[in-house]
Amino acid sequence: MQSVPPAPASAPQPPKYEFFKVIQNYLDDAAKLVQMPEYIRSILSQPKNEIIVHFPVRMDSGEYRVFKGYRIQHSNILGPYKGGMRYHESASLDDFKALAAMMTWKCSLMNLPFGGGKGGIKFSPHGVSRHELSRITRRFFHALGSNIGPDYDIAAPDVGTNAQTMAWALDTYMNSVGMVSKQSVMGVVTGKPVSSGGTYGREKATGQGLVHCILDWADRARFDVKGKKLIVQGFGNVGSNAAVLLSQLGVSLVAVGDHTGYLYNPEGFNAYRLKQYVEQNGSIAGYANGTKIEREQFFGTQADIFVPAALENQVGTAEAEALQVQLIAEGANGPCSPEGEEVLKRRGIEILPDVLCNAGGVTVSYYEWVQNRRSEQWTIQEVDQRLELAMHDAYDRMARFAKLHDCDYRRACYGVALQRITQVYTEREIFP
Repeated sequence: MQSVPPAPASAPQPPKYEFFKVIQNYLDDAAKLVQMPEYIRSILSQPKNEIIVHFPVRMDSGEYRVFKGYRIQHSNILGPYKGGMRYHESASLDDFKALAAMMTWKCSLMNLPFGGGKGGIKFSPHGVSRHELSRITRRFFHALGSNIGPDYDIAAPDVGTNAQTMAWALDTYMNSVGMVSKQSVMGVVTGKPVSSGGTYGREKATGQGLVHCILDWADRARFDVKGKKLIVQGFGNVGSNAAVLLSQLGVSLVAVGDHTGYLYNPEGFNAYRLKQYVEQNGSIAGYANGTKIEREQFFGTQADIFVPAALENQVGTAEAEALQVQLIAEGANGPCSPEGEEVLKRRGIEILPDVLCNAGGVTVSYYEWVQNRRSEQWTIQEVDQRLELAMHDAYDRMARFAKLHDCDYRRACYGVALQRITQVYTEREIFP
């Protein structure tokens, strides 16, 4: 009788990445640095509200599909909840809890009168038609009902959403409130098209803020950015705008990647043309002026600056060992795992953390919200000038905290944020 060969042993599964737990550990570290009272740390360790909605949508085929939507409201001690809406097939409660908490620290660090929130829908927006996307968005915001509002919880674009998504959301909300208050609710979402109540400079704001941080770091490190090489992972709103703005300063984009793969061009890509191509085609796939490379080759590309602007947990120990750069400016939220970060520290690679680096988006969202409340329209020059001052101020406070407490920049950002929140809790105390 013929013996059956043993089944091959399955490869051990890597441990599940717990994003919220990672963010909590940073909170705990910074809480010790600022000697935050335990009761405040305990309050901040969980979001105030976790909203999950299920809603049906009629698809183009005539069939009905039920979607799962989330809105996590972490803290409103500083002001209304504020944060993006993400449409992604891997979206989860854990991710949204982590991202909502990060928004609390980000708004506090930037001295904005906002708290933290985050939400979205678990699905791939690329797999539906434009009409379906509109109906999904409208049903989602209708399902959230009074859980959002211009003085309570203000949404914005994130991964898988954009200005058009916010225009649909605004229109849905406007048609859900009383006739008298229609125009006064314009600020229920930010990141809208300029013609529908948005602000000039919002589209490039996150990338612009990231570039201000790089220039601040370069100035302190006596590092001339002109002639330096850049690699970017994720070429959506943040990565593309950062690459274009850096190219105007003489930085050459030599490698780029997104969900479709990675491209290399030793002569340097035309960042502006690549941005236009992605806007028309949805990804970098098929772009002619680059050679296809593997993910491992991308991380091993010789460069000076790396901007991870895709999703969280992209730079683990292997990627951190492979990187050949001097500086990482985090355009995405949580792109470096704690293990990867330890390797980067050991190798002397500087990290400008997400909490500061990508805070330009929420800062200009605040400017949009203020303009909506005042029925004003600021010029692009005014928006750019305000953002530059805000980013420089936050960078300076982070650097001074890091020096005073002998800690890295990530813990310093959390520390500065927690100092402000602690002061407010101490002054207002707990109701009743």
